[in-house]
Amino acid sequence: MRELRVRQMRWEADDVLSVTLVDPLGTPLPSWEPGAHVDLHTPAGVRQYSLCGDPRRADEWRVAVFREPGGRGGSEWVHDALRVGEPVPVGGPRNAFALVTAPRYLFIAGGIGVTPLIPMIDHAERAGVPWTLLYGGRHRSSMAFLGELAAYGDRVKIRPEDEYGRLDLAAELDGLAEGTAVYCCGPPGLILAVEGHRPVWPSGTLHVERFTPAEVAGDPAADRDFEVELARSGVTLLVPAGTSILDVVENAGVADIGSCYQGTCGSCETKVLAGSLDHRDSVLSADERAAGASMMLCVSRCASPRLVLDL
Repeated sequence: MRELRVRQMRWEADDVLSVTLVDPLGTPLPSWEPGAHVDLHTPAGVRQYSLCGDPRRADEWRVAVFREPGGRGGSEWVHDALRVGEPVPVGGPRNAFALVTAPRYLFIAGGIGVTPLIPMIDHAERAGVPWTLLYGGRHRSSMAFLGELAAYGDRVKIRPEDEYGRLDLAAELDGLAEGTAVYCCGPPGLILAVEGHRPVWPSGTLHVERFTPAEVAGDPAADRDFEVELARSGVTLLVPAGTSILDVVENAGVADIGSCYQGTCGSCETKVLAGSLDHRDSVLSADERAAGASMMLCVSRCASPRLVLDL
């Protein structure tokens, strides 16, 4: 974690503020790739925001914060209390939504979900890879970064719901060219609609990022006590039913890796050495879950009596 300073705050849309962060001493910031996010440590807790600036710039990070009515308080603090010149503790960057190499891309955004896609689009553009963006929102005035996106012409399809109705996913997804990588970020309803458009997506085609946890039906067999062995630490701990692995590990003072505690940010992803896993996160793909090489300690559990982690 590092303490950065707010250099600029700017309205990007109704209820959307972009915040540009810099190191107060001018020290270059860590590099990042499209899809990465950082953790803002707010009085309401740690909140994750996608980096939506230029990865080639080491002098600043930019995030965009939607004021979420009835949220957990982090976005309200940014909007109501944070000001230019003030310090902000920031962790990361981390990337659980990395851009894969593909012959073409289809980006689908809903509302503030456009933020992680902006640097992806810039990367594809500079690499000369064909792409299109389908971007929906409630109203045109609520949709961020329209000015920046206008530079790409008709490859960007702006579809406010009050003008066009719901996004026409069939027009984009039916007849999708082989090899196209689909990246979707937005509200749960949009992600469910995209995921459900095909009974089975070809492996590696669809990539999604959620701001809220997906509904995951866990294995009832995992809702009981089990042991977790921390191989590098030489410690074995009991994980009681109803208590997360992450809570047990952090309470034991072995690691401090939690951030969202909802299975959405990927900060607590840990290598698994042995154990039958019950994945309940919203980060890992189906292939990654089947491989069983890692798990999110904050929500996932073990369906066998013992779990061995590389901690």
